[in-house]
Amino acid sequence: MKDLKGVRPAVVEKVRATKQTTDQDLLVIEEPLEIRLGIDHNGKRNEKAVSITMRTPGQDYELAIGFLFNEGIIRGRDDLEQTVRTHAVEDCNVVTVGLRKGLKVDMRRLRRHFYATSSCGVCGKASLQALQVQGCPVLRRNEPHIHRHTVHLLPEKLRAAQSVFERTGALHAAALFDAAGNLICVREDVGRHNAVDKLIGNQLMAGRTPLGDHLLMVSGRTSFEIIQKALMAGIAVVAAVSAPSSLAVDLANRFGMTLLGFVRGDTFNIYAGAQRIVE
Repeated sequence: MKDLKGVRPAVVEKVRATKQTTDQDLLVIEEPLEIRLGIDHNGKRNEKAVSITMRTPGQDYELAIGFLFNEGIIRGRDDLEQTVRTHAVEDCNVVTVGLRKGLKVDMRRLRRHFYATSSCGVCGKASLQALQVQGCPVLRRNEPHIHRHTVHLLPEKLRAAQSVFERTGALHAAALFDAAGNLICVREDVGRHNAVDKLIGNQLMAGRTPLGDHLLMVSGRTSFEIIQKALMAGIAVVAAVSAPSSLAVDLANRFGMTLLGFVRGDTFNIYAGAQRIVE
């Protein structure tokens, strides 16, 4: 395959009706980016980690600047350190934005704001060292078994259950099915992650977690955050209408999950855990 920025090749199992073949695919790369501020604090120059966000690598400095501007931490170019205006201060998955000497930054506000409102599924993490999944249930290696035909029926069942989407066309959905494809619960939200949180919260309050005998179906793509949330609920099979990211596939493989993408009509791709999908 031709080299493209922001993607990497992957071997997948492609299911087309009753036929299954091994083929090559491309995954969009998803990696965490730690954003730091280079600031003067109590007369000393310090670097302070303020946020982690998931992104496709590239233009990291622009991303960090835009993020800080949109959150009201900087008001314009004049708030930036002169020496970093024309180049990125980056180290792999870390980017440091140097602020001009004398600029006052309320660190208490940063802690309250960024730790609480990070838009990804690693909310509250202030450094890359904290980015990991802990305390999740152990998944059974080969269960549940899901028949191909059951997977083929999921998109239509999900769409039929999206009452608000049917009227607005503007919401994502997360649906929980049992191994036979029976709909257990569905939740909608403008954000995929919120829909998954609502769904798992519903099941937790009902005393039904962990959800090892179930399958999660989401609209849109599958990212690290979706897989992380499914893991915490003990869900071993995740399916999506669109593609997974590279980090989602890595996490699914690491924890022995089954990850399906492009589940549409009688076709889907298996990116991890093919042993749970049976004829």
